[in-house]
Amino acid sequence: MGQPSQPRLQVEGLWHRFGGNGAPWVLQGINLDLREQELVGLLGPSGCGKTSLLRLIVGFDRPCRGRVLLDGQEVSNPAWLRPPERRNIGMVFQDDALFPHLSVWENACFGIRLGQDRDRASWLLDLVGLGGFEKRYPHELSGGQRQRLALARALAPAPSLVLLDEPFSNLDVEVRLRLRSELPGVLACCGATGLMVTHDPEEALAICDRVAVLNEGHLEQCAQPRQLVETPTTGFVASFVLQANLLPAQRLDRQTVSTPLGRLGCLSDRTSIATDTPLQVLLRPEQLQLKAHAQGHGRVSCREFLGQAWLYRIQLGGLTIKLRQPLSNVLTINQPCVVTIDPATVPLLYPQRIPLVPLIHQLR
Repeated sequence: MGQPSQPRLQVEGLWHRFGGNGAPWVLQGINLDLREQELVGLLGPSGCGKTSLLRLIVGFDRPCRGRVLLDGQEVSNPAWLRPPERRNIGMVFQDDALFPHLSVWENACFGIRLGQDRDRASWLLDLVGLGGFEKRYPHELSGGQRQRLALARALAPAPSLVLLDEPFSNLDVEVRLRLRSELPGVLACCGATGLMVTHDPEEALAICDRVAVLNEGHLEQCAQPRQLVETPTTGFVASFVLQANLLPAQRLDRQTVSTPLGRLGCLSDRTSIATDTPLQVLLRPEQLQLKAHAQGHGRVSCREFLGQAWLYRIQLGGLTIKLRQPLSNVLTINQPCVVTIDPATVPLLYPQRIPLVPLIHQLR
């Protein structure tokens, strides 16, 4: 049996902040490995530290603590930094960052070093569907074509790692869906490893081999898409990736909690609820039931048509609850309603991830 290959990228114990001692940390204890020819999504809300991590990996900044390794070689630590041009990393930016005064061919060849074969640039332009466009200039291309050119330019010097900073966010829906579906194949053809920053869970889950979820500078979970969906390790991962509801819960006894939607009990009598941490119950939009009721405490604040279902947002006191309902269940904006937990579902209690069952259905 062969030895496992060396990770392409290793981020070890990375801490970083801007502004010196006393400034808030933007990254805290990040550990992340990328294997050869793997596409990993870096997912999280705005301001969580995604772009800061990319800057440390590419070499624009030096970490305050920890280190970065490429192909087993250290390229930065708090005392030393290998400059970006010596890291063999390709970059694709949100706004494509092409040179407007250079042709398609000149843009594609820009990063190729002296002595490298320019036939690779020609092959890449064909690969991304820009063969025959070599004499055009960026302003003569569509948005999707410009982003394809940016990808070809990043891959032309044969980098071992490509970093993509929200590369499809400025494109219209149809072009974005088409380009993101093509990205894994293009990287695979080039033998490149990719790290793609995005704030769109659907995008990350759709095309990435693994997804790393950042929240306020912490790496909450890194796992394959199916594992993220089926077994989120934290309430934040569940709410952000699944767009699920997190309800505050109060411990009543070792097996029972109270929530704004009623009481729930542990599925197993061998389970005991901890007393030393704040509790939250995870409920997916499809795990809830909705009914119009004149005496209901809930009120419809928003309704979205999803094609095969409605997505409702219900205001219940200070909470906003999301529900997915069949098209036959039609409620109007501001209509009073009742929200209950589907008795056939098994909600999870975080942070212990304890399976629960509804005990009492109350008017809500």
